[in-house]
Amino acid sequence: MTAQQISTTICGIYERITMAHSVDSKIYSRITGHGKGWVFTPTHFMDLGSRTAVATTLMRYKRNGTIRQIARGLYEYPREDPILGILAPSVERIKGALEERDAVRLQPSGAYAANLLGLSEQVPMKIVFLTDGPARKLKIGSLSIEMRRTTPKNMTTAGRISGTVIQALRWLGQKNIDSRIVSLLRERLDRKSMAILKRDIRHAPIWIAEIIRYLCGEDQ
Repeated sequence: MTAQQISTTICGIYERITMAHSVDSKIYSRITGHGKGWVFTPTHFMDLGSRTAVATTLMRYKRNGTIRQIARGLYEYPREDPILGILAPSVERIKGALEERDAVRLQPSGAYAANLLGLSEQVPMKIVFLTDGPARKLKIGSLSIEMRRTTPKNMTTAGRISGTVIQALRWLGQKNIDSRIVSLLRERLDRKSMAILKRDIRHAPIWIAEIIRYLCGEDQ
């Protein structure tokens, strides 16, 4: 090997090391920049380097405890309590990571939707999201997450407060909606949320639409 070839080889090695360090530092900055509790996937870093470089960096951070893997292809920059230790990941942050990775919409439904609105104190260990993407199930510790494919009509209000209200009321059932439920909703929904509900009333089943009208004061 000539001196020129040796020099070229050394330069190539140096460039690869420099590039790897650059990708590493950029990924670290993005992770810490989102703060503790951020849930993410390798897709969140594809603009910073190759798939291999990203995977290698995440594996290194996983091994040294900077991040933890909570499911296949899903990571968290964990929050830690001085007494309780590492805290469970936020369901809403898991939802956000999955929506961005898979380019789908996820609509809270069932007991989880009711819990989000304070209509139920039950914290479900099985979270169900309606989706316009493929159906799938995810297990994170003791928490089960199911993404249940549904009709386009049910996804019309996905991502809006109206979607969560409609799904929560559907789960509670018409016979279980009383003045207490209406009062709780009025306490938790601000003027902007009420306006969104009124606008989306046409997407609700007839009996839920009647409750929304009453909730918004149209039948008083």
